[in-house]
Amino acid sequence: MSAWLEYLISACLLIGASFALVGSIGLMRLPDFYLRLHGPAKATTLGVGGIIIGSVIFFSTQGDGLSLHELLIALFLFITAPVSAHIVAKAALHLKLDAVERTRGKPWK
Repeated sequence: MSAWLEYLISACLLIGASFALVGSIGLMRLPDFYLRLHGPAKATTLGVGGIIIGSVIFFSTQGDGLSLHELLIALFLFITAPVSAHIVAKAALHLKLDAVERTRGKPWK
């Protein structure tokens, strides 16, 4: 494997890990449920996507051809993450969970 390919794979892994870290910190630090929902729904999804891209590049260069296992994982992740975040947000709106003052768009008022 050439050096530039190793640098590309390393960059994808580092970018993905950075997004996952930022999403995890956001989940821990944000003040209410509605703001915390953005951490895993957005940044962590991008983080896992970056890691999967690095995995696709690595295993495609090591084997016979394009590795489709990771592409199926990414497809499933990018379809289910927004849908599950939407369902959880709708349930929170239905239960009228408390929100901090800076959270906008309170339809129950």
